Amino acid sequence: MAWLLVIVAGILETGFAVCLKLSHGFTRLWPTVAFCAFALGSFGLLTLALKRLDVGPAYAVWTGIGAAGTAIYGMVFLDDVVSVLKLVSITLVIVGVIGLQLSGGAH
Repeated sequence: MAWLLVIVAGILETGFAVCLKLSHGFTRLWPTVAFCAFALGSFGLLTLALKRLDVGPAYAVWTGIGAAGTAIYGMVFLDDVVSVLKLVSITLVIVGVIGLQLSGGAH
């Protein structure tokens, strides 16, 4: 159950990063409100998960989902530049997170 919380928190991290961009420096109301909601939800769920998980692997999964999710969302929906290097880098982030999980740091 704790890992499910980390996964959902990582997805919410993607949401708050995207809303941060859409808020244009907190000058647009609804993206700013959404940023706050996603951030509170993400940090809240991560906090609950850390009661049962080691901080290193949990944080790596959380940030990995957030980083990869945000980059993918940007390329698909926000016209961010798509390049082979960017796609390889996202893959390496995901592989690194999986490697941490397989290293035995998870409960």
